[in-house]
Amino acid sequence: MNAETRQEQILKQLADHGHATIADLSARFDVSEMTVRRDIGQLAAAGLVIRTHGGAAPSTSSSFEPPFALRTRSHAEEKRQIAAAIEGQVIDGQTLILDGGSTGVAIAERLVGRRITVCTLNLRAAEILSADAATRVMIPAGTIRTGELSIVGPEVQETLRRFRFDTFIMTASAANASAGYTEWNSEDATTKRVALEVSRRTIAAVDSSKFGQQAFAQICDLGDVDLLVTDRALSTEHTQHLSVATAEVIYA
Repeated sequence: MNAETRQEQILKQLADHGHATIADLSARFDVSEMTVRRDIGQLAAAGLVIRTHGGAAPSTSSSFEPPFALRTRSHAEEKRQIAAAIEGQVIDGQTLILDGGSTGVAIAERLVGRRITVCTLNLRAAEILSADAATRVMIPAGTIRTGELSIVGPEVQETLRRFRFDTFIMTASAANASAGYTEWNSEDATTKRVALEVSRRTIAAVDSSKFGQQAFAQICDLGDVDLLVTDRALSTEHTQHLSVATAEVIYA
C-alpha cells in the first residue's frame, strides 16, 4: 500500500472512530510506527488531522479546505464512477452549470466533446471542456480564488441570473441530514445557491466519504436537489436518510 492510499485510510479511520493510535495504525497497515508518524505529520501539515499523544484525531474546523491536489487523489475512482453516471443524465443540446472542485473536474473530463453549452464555475473545468469545439463553454465574470481556480463574487451571481439553465451539476464539501449540503468556502456556497435558483434541475455529485460530515457554509437542504449521484460505499444509515429526503438517488 502506497503512502497516498494509506493516508486516505487513516482519514477514513479518524472520520469513523474519532481517534487512532500510532500502534494500531502500524499494525493495521503492517508498516513501522515511524512510517505512520510520517503519514500523520503530512496530514497534520495539510490541516486534515490533529496530532495527539500517541496518535491522531480529525481536524475539528469546518472551515478548513484541504488542498486541491489532496482532494484530487482522495476517492478518485469513486469520483470517476460518479462522473460516468452523470454523463448519462446529460442530453445533447442542453445548457448546464458545472461546479468546480476535484469532482467537477472529473465530470468535465466525461463531458468534453458533448454538444452542450456549459457555464463552468472553475477554470480547470473550463480548460478541459474547451479542448473540443463541439462543447460550448461559458465563463462568468468574477474573481478567481487562488489555488482553487473557482470563480466567485457578486459578478458571477449577476451573470448567472441573466440566464435559465436546464441543469446545475453541483458538488459539495460535506453532507448530512441536519445541515444538508455544505461548503468550506462561503463565497463558493453563495454562488452555488444562485446556480440552484436559475436551473430547472439540480444534480448533486457527492461521493460517500462526504456524508455524515459538515463544512462551514450551507448550500441547501438534502431535499433541494432533484437527483443525487453517489457511490455504492454509502452507509446504510445515510442511505436511509437519503431515501426520505432526496427525490432520486443513483449509486454509481
